[in-house]
Amino acid sequence: MNQNVSPPPAGDAWSRVAERVAGQHWPASTLYVVATPIGNLGDLGLRAWHALQRADVIAAEDTRASRTLLDAWGVNTPLMAAHRHNEAAAAQAICERLAQGQRVALVSDAGAPAVSDPGARVVRAVREAGFAVVPVPGPSAVIAALMGSGVTTDENPAYAFAGFPPPKAVARQRWLRSWCALPAPVVMFESPHRLAATLADLLEVCGPDRQLTVARELTKRFEEIATITMGEAAAWLAADSHREQGEFVLIAHAKAEQEIDEDADPRTDVLLDALLESMSVRDAARVAAKVTGQPRDVLYNRALSRKKSAESE
Repeated sequence: MNQNVSPPPAGDAWSRVAERVAGQHWPASTLYVVATPIGNLGDLGLRAWHALQRADVIAAEDTRASRTLLDAWGVNTPLMAAHRHNEAAAAQAICERLAQGQRVALVSDAGAPAVSDPGARVVRAVREAGFAVVPVPGPSAVIAALMGSGVTTDENPAYAFAGFPPPKAVARQRWLRSWCALPAPVVMFESPHRLAATLADLLEVCGPDRQLTVARELTKRFEEIATITMGEAAAWLAADSHREQGEFVLIAHAKAEQEIDEDADPRTDVLLDALLESMSVRDAARVAAKVTGQPRDVLYNRALSRKKSAESE
Protein backbone atom coordinates (compact mmCIF):
# COMPACT_ATOMS: atom_id res chain seq x y z
CA MET A 1 0.00 0.00 0.00
CA ASN A 2 1.30 3.44 -0.89
CA GLN A 3 1.86 5.37 2.35
CA ASN A 4 3.10 8.53 0.61
CA VAL A 5 0.02 9.87 -1.11
CA SER A 6 0.42 13.44 -2.34
CA PRO A 7 -2.45 15.88 -2.80
CA PRO A 8 -3.78 15.80 -6.38
CA PRO A 9 -2.20 18.46 -8.60
CA ALA A 10 -4.19 21.41 -9.90
CA GLY A 11 -6.10 20.72 -13.09
CA ASP A 12 -6.73 17.05 -12.39
CA ALA A 13 -10.01 15.27 -11.61
CA TRP A 14 -10.17 16.71 -8.07
CA SER A 15 -10.08 20.25 -9.37
CA ARG A 16 -12.71 19.47 -12.01
CA VAL A 17 -15.04 18.09 -9.36
CA ALA A 18 -14.41 21.14 -7.17
CA GLU A 19 -15.32 23.42 -10.06
CA ARG A 20 -18.51 21.50 -10.71
CA VAL A 21 -19.54 21.77 -7.05
CA ALA A 22 -18.73 25.47 -7.02
CA GLY A 23 -20.91 25.95 -10.09
CA GLN A 24 -23.96 24.38 -8.51
CA HIS A 25 -26.96 26.40 -7.36
CA TRP A 26 -26.27 28.26 -4.09
CA PRO A 27 -29.45 30.27 -3.43
CA ALA A 28 -29.43 33.30 -1.13
CA SER A 29 -31.90 33.73 1.77
CA THR A 30 -31.23 30.08 2.60
CA LEU A 31 -30.22 28.18 5.71
CA TYR A 32 -27.62 25.51 4.94
CA VAL A 33 -27.63 22.78 7.61
CA VAL A 34 -24.11 21.40 7.33
CA ALA A 35 -22.78 18.14 8.78
CA THR A 36 -19.19 18.43 10.04
CA PRO A 37 -16.56 15.80 10.95
CA ILE A 38 -17.14 13.69 14.06
CA GLY A 39 -13.40 13.38 14.61
CA ASN A 40 -11.39 13.10 11.42
CA LEU A 41 -10.87 16.50 9.77
CA GLY A 42 -10.63 14.81 6.39
CA ASP A 43 -14.30 13.89 6.51
CA LEU A 44 -15.56 17.39 5.73
CA GLY A 45 -17.34 17.10 2.40
CA LEU A 46 -16.46 19.26 -0.59
CA ARG A 47 -20.02 20.58 -0.80
CA ALA A 48 -19.97 21.31 2.95
CA TRP A 49 -16.73 23.26 2.53
CA HIS A 50 -18.29 25.36 -0.24
CA ALA A 51 -21.40 25.99 1.87
CA LEU A 52 -19.26 27.21 4.77
CA GLN A 53 -17.16 29.38 2.45
CA ARG A 54 -20.17 30.97 0.75
CA ALA A 55 -22.16 31.65 3.91
CA ASP A 56 -22.34 35.20 5.23
CA VAL A 57 -22.28 33.78 8.76
CA ILE A 58 -21.98 30.36 10.39
CA ALA A 59 -24.27 29.64 13.34
CA ALA A 60 -22.31 27.25 15.58
CA GLU A 61 -23.09 25.26 18.72
CA ASP A 62 -19.62 26.14 20.07
CA THR A 63 -17.83 28.90 18.18
CA ARG A 64 -14.43 27.92 19.59
CA ALA A 65 -14.73 24.31 18.50
CA SER A 66 -16.00 25.33 15.06
CA ARG A 67 -13.22 27.88 14.61
CA THR A 68 -10.66 25.08 14.96
CA LEU A 69 -12.30 23.19 12.10
CA LEU A 70 -12.70 26.30 9.95
CA ASP A 71 -9.08 27.35 10.46
CA ALA A 72 -7.91 23.88 9.41
CA TRP A 73 -9.88 24.22 6.17
CA GLY A 74 -9.05 27.88 5.53
CA VAL A 75 -12.61 29.14 6.05
CA ASN A 76 -12.79 32.72 7.31
CA THR A 77 -16.57 33.11 7.52
CA PRO A 78 -17.72 34.96 10.69
CA LEU A 79 -19.32 32.91 13.46
CA MET A 80 -22.35 33.44 15.69
CA ALA A 81 -23.51 31.28 18.61
CA ALA A 82 -26.55 29.01 18.23
CA HIS A 83 -26.77 26.54 21.11
CA ARG A 84 -29.52 25.07 23.27
CA HIS A 85 -29.41 27.99 25.72
CA ASN A 86 -29.95 30.74 23.12
CA GLU A 87 -31.65 28.82 20.31
CA ALA A 88 -34.83 30.92 20.27
CA ALA A 89 -32.91 34.20 20.02
CA ALA A 90 -30.49 32.71 17.50
CA ALA A 91 -33.39 31.52 15.34
CA GLN A 92 -34.83 35.03 15.27
CA ALA A 93 -31.47 36.57 14.38
CA ILE A 94 -30.96 34.01 11.60
CA CYS A 95 -34.39 34.74 10.14
CA GLU A 96 -33.55 38.44 10.10
CA ARG A 97 -30.35 37.72 8.20
CA LEU A 98 -32.20 35.53 5.71
CA ALA A 99 -34.72 38.34 5.17
CA GLN A 100 -31.77 40.51 4.12
CA GLY A 101 -30.79 37.97 1.45
CA GLN A 102 -27.91 36.39 3.36
CA ARG A 103 -26.83 32.76 3.37
CA VAL A 104 -26.50 31.20 6.82
CA ALA A 105 -24.77 27.90 7.58
CA LEU A 106 -25.77 25.97 10.71
CA VAL A 107 -23.28 23.57 12.31
CA SER A 108 -22.97 21.64 15.57
CA ASP A 109 -19.76 20.64 17.32
CA ALA A 110 -19.61 17.42 15.32
CA GLY A 111 -21.89 15.51 12.99
CA ALA A 112 -25.35 16.55 11.87
CA PRO A 113 -27.06 19.59 13.44
CA ALA A 114 -30.63 19.07 14.68
CA VAL A 115 -30.04 15.31 15.17
CA SER A 116 -29.31 14.74 18.88
CA ASP A 117 -27.70 18.18 18.74
CA PRO A 118 -29.08 21.74 18.84
CA GLY A 119 -30.50 23.14 15.62
CA ALA A 120 -33.98 21.69 15.19
CA ARG A 121 -35.60 24.80 16.67
CA VAL A 122 -33.68 26.99 14.26
CA VAL A 123 -34.69 24.82 11.31
CA ARG A 124 -38.36 24.91 12.30
CA ALA A 125 -38.31 28.69 12.77
CA VAL A 126 -36.68 29.24 9.38
CA ARG A 127 -39.17 26.98 7.62
CA GLU A 128 -42.12 28.60 9.38
CA ALA A 129 -40.82 32.01 8.28
CA GLY A 130 -40.95 30.83 4.68
CA PHE A 131 -37.22 30.58 3.98
CA ALA A 132 -35.49 27.64 2.30
CA VAL A 133 -33.54 25.04 4.26
CA VAL A 134 -30.89 22.99 2.43
CA PRO A 135 -29.37 20.01 4.28
CA VAL A 136 -25.76 19.27 3.39
CA PRO A 137 -25.29 15.69 4.63
CA GLY A 138 -22.05 14.22 5.82
CA PRO A 139 -20.47 12.49 8.83
CA SER A 140 -22.76 10.76 11.32
CA ALA A 141 -21.75 8.72 14.37
CA VAL A 142 -24.97 6.71 14.07
CA ILE A 143 -24.37 5.72 10.45
CA ALA A 144 -20.64 5.14 11.05
CA ALA A 145 -21.41 2.74 13.90
CA LEU A 146 -23.98 0.87 11.81
CA MET A 147 -21.53 0.64 8.91
CA GLY A 148 -18.82 -0.78 11.16
CA SER A 149 -21.04 -3.24 13.01
CA GLY A 150 -22.78 -5.10 10.18
CA VAL A 151 -25.89 -5.24 12.34
CA THR A 152 -28.26 -4.28 9.52
CA THR A 153 -28.66 -5.84 6.09
CA ASP A 154 -30.10 -4.81 2.74
CA GLU A 155 -32.94 -7.27 3.37
CA ASN A 156 -33.65 -5.75 6.79
CA PRO A 157 -32.13 -2.25 7.08
CA ALA A 158 -34.33 -1.17 10.01
CA TYR A 159 -32.81 0.37 13.12
CA ALA A 160 -33.91 2.79 15.84
CA PHE A 161 -31.87 5.76 17.06
CA ALA A 162 -32.61 6.49 20.71
CA GLY A 163 -30.04 9.19 21.58
CA PHE A 164 -28.66 9.44 25.12
CA PRO A 165 -30.17 7.29 27.90
CA PRO A 166 -31.43 9.12 31.02
CA PRO A 167 -28.72 9.75 33.63
CA LYS A 168 -30.61 8.28 36.60
CA ALA A 169 -30.62 4.49 37.04
CA VAL A 170 -34.38 3.90 37.48
CA ALA A 171 -35.32 6.11 34.53
CA ARG A 172 -32.54 4.60 32.43
CA GLN A 173 -33.71 1.03 33.03
CA ARG A 174 -37.29 1.97 32.17
CA TRP A 175 -36.05 3.72 29.03
CA LEU A 176 -33.93 0.73 28.01
CA ARG A 177 -36.81 -1.69 28.50
CA SER A 178 -38.95 0.38 26.16
CA TRP A 179 -36.34 0.80 23.43
CA CYS A 180 -34.82 -2.69 23.60
CA ALA A 181 -38.25 -4.28 23.17
CA LEU A 182 -38.28 -3.07 19.57
CA PRO A 183 -37.69 -5.75 16.90
CA ALA A 184 -34.70 -3.84 15.48
CA PRO A 185 -31.18 -2.79 16.51
CA VAL A 186 -31.23 0.21 18.84
CA VAL A 187 -28.46 2.80 18.50
CA MET A 188 -27.68 5.03 21.48
CA PHE A 189 -24.98 7.43 22.65
CA GLU A 190 -23.28 7.34 26.03
CA SER A 191 -20.69 9.41 27.85
CA PRO A 192 -17.59 7.75 29.35
CA HIS A 193 -18.49 8.48 32.99
CA ARG A 194 -21.85 6.70 32.66
CA LEU A 195 -20.77 3.89 30.35
CA ALA A 196 -20.23 1.21 33.02
CA ALA A 197 -23.62 1.91 34.62
CA THR A 198 -25.41 1.77 31.28
CA LEU A 199 -23.71 -1.50 30.34
CA ALA A 200 -24.82 -2.97 33.68
CA ASP A 201 -28.40 -1.83 33.05
CA LEU A 202 -28.33 -3.28 29.52
CA LEU A 203 -27.30 -6.61 31.01
CA GLU A 204 -30.17 -6.39 33.51
CA VAL A 205 -32.73 -5.47 30.87
CA CYS A 206 -31.59 -7.60 27.92
CA GLY A 207 -29.94 -10.59 29.56
CA PRO A 208 -26.41 -11.96 29.06
CA ASP A 209 -26.86 -13.49 25.59
CA ARG A 210 -28.12 -10.44 23.68
CA GLN A 211 -25.44 -9.01 21.39
CA LEU A 212 -24.03 -5.52 21.80
CA THR A 213 -21.75 -3.44 19.60
CA VAL A 214 -19.61 -0.82 21.30
CA ALA A 215 -18.06 1.78 19.00
CA ARG A 216 -15.70 4.31 20.53
CA GLU A 217 -13.73 7.23 19.11
CA LEU A 218 -15.21 6.75 15.64
CA THR A 219 -13.05 8.14 12.79
CA LYS A 220 -10.30 9.04 15.27
CA ARG A 221 -6.88 7.51 15.80
CA PHE A 222 -7.96 5.09 18.54
CA GLU A 223 -11.21 4.02 16.92
CA GLU A 224 -12.48 0.69 18.24
CA ILE A 225 -15.58 -1.31 17.28
CA ALA A 226 -16.33 -4.48 19.23
CA THR A 227 -19.32 -6.81 19.09
CA ILE A 228 -19.78 -8.82 22.27
CA THR A 229 -22.60 -10.22 24.37
CA MET A 230 -24.17 -8.18 27.15
CA GLY A 231 -22.67 -10.67 29.59
CA GLU A 232 -19.16 -9.95 28.29
CA ALA A 233 -19.45 -6.16 28.29
CA ALA A 234 -18.17 -5.45 31.81
CA ALA A 235 -15.09 -7.64 31.30
CA TRP A 236 -14.44 -6.04 27.90
CA LEU A 237 -14.52 -2.58 29.48
CA ALA A 238 -12.26 -3.59 32.38
CA ALA A 239 -9.70 -5.27 30.10
CA ASP A 240 -8.27 -1.94 28.92
CA SER A 241 -8.33 1.33 30.86
CA HIS A 242 -8.36 3.28 27.58
CA ARG A 243 -11.81 1.89 26.87
CA GLU A 244 -13.23 4.17 29.56
CA GLN A 245 -12.24 7.20 27.49
CA GLY A 246 -13.70 8.82 24.40
CA GLU A 247 -17.15 9.09 22.86
CA PHE A 248 -19.33 6.01 22.61
CA VAL A 249 -22.03 4.65 20.34
CA LEU A 250 -23.81 1.54 21.64
CA ILE A 251 -25.94 -0.76 19.49
CA ALA A 252 -28.22 -3.20 21.26
CA HIS A 253 -28.79 -5.85 18.60
CA ALA A 254 -32.32 -7.03 17.91
CA LYS A 255 -33.51 -10.11 19.72
CA ALA A 256 -32.86 -13.38 17.97
CA GLU A 257 -35.94 -14.94 16.35
CA GLN A 258 -35.89 -17.70 18.96
CA GLU A 259 -36.07 -15.14 21.78
CA ILE A 260 -38.98 -13.37 20.08
CA ASP A 261 -40.86 -16.64 19.73
CA GLU A 262 -40.28 -17.52 23.39
CA ASP A 263 -41.59 -14.13 24.49
CA ALA A 264 -44.78 -14.35 22.45
CA ASP A 265 -48.01 -14.70 24.41
CA PRO A 266 -50.09 -17.59 22.98
CA ARG A 267 -53.26 -15.59 23.62
CA THR A 268 -51.92 -12.80 21.42
CA ASP A 269 -51.29 -15.31 18.65
CA VAL A 270 -54.89 -16.52 18.89
CA LEU A 271 -56.11 -12.93 18.62
CA LEU A 272 -53.85 -12.18 15.65
CA ASP A 273 -54.92 -15.35 13.83
CA ALA A 274 -58.57 -14.41 14.25
CA LEU A 275 -57.98 -10.84 13.04
CA LEU A 276 -55.94 -12.01 10.05
CA GLU A 277 -58.92 -13.97 8.75
CA SER A 278 -60.57 -10.69 7.75
CA MET A 279 -57.91 -7.97 8.04
CA SER A 280 -54.58 -6.99 6.57
CA VAL A 281 -51.43 -7.50 8.63
CA ARG A 282 -51.26 -3.77 9.34
CA ASP A 283 -54.87 -3.54 10.52
CA ALA A 284 -54.57 -6.69 12.59
CA ALA A 285 -51.51 -5.28 14.36
CA ARG A 286 -53.30 -1.98 14.96
CA VAL A 287 -56.35 -3.63 16.54
CA ALA A 288 -54.24 -6.07 18.57
CA ALA A 289 -52.17 -3.17 19.91
CA LYS A 290 -55.34 -1.48 21.20
CA VAL A 291 -56.56 -4.70 22.81
CA THR A 292 -53.30 -5.87 24.39
CA GLY A 293 -51.35 -2.64 24.90
CA GLN A 294 -48.31 -4.18 23.22
CA PRO A 295 -46.18 -2.16 20.75
CA ARG A 296 -47.75 -2.07 17.29
CA ASP A 297 -44.45 -2.72 15.48
CA VAL A 298 -43.84 -5.87 17.55
CA LEU A 299 -47.35 -7.10 16.79
CA TYR A 300 -46.94 -6.25 13.11
CA ASN A 301 -43.84 -8.45 12.84
CA ARG A 302 -45.60 -11.22 14.77
CA ALA A 303 -48.69 -11.01 12.56
CA LEU A 304 -46.58 -11.01 9.40
CA SER A 305 -44.71 -14.09 10.61
CA ARG A 306 -47.93 -15.94 11.39
CA LYS A 307 -49.48 -14.97 8.05
CA LYS A 308 -46.45 -16.29 6.16
CA SER A 309 -46.51 -19.53 8.20
CA ALA A 310 -50.20 -20.01 7.48
CA GLU A 311 -49.70 -19.43 3.75
CA SER A 312 -46.87 -21.96 3.59
CA GLU A 313 -48.90 -24.73 5.22
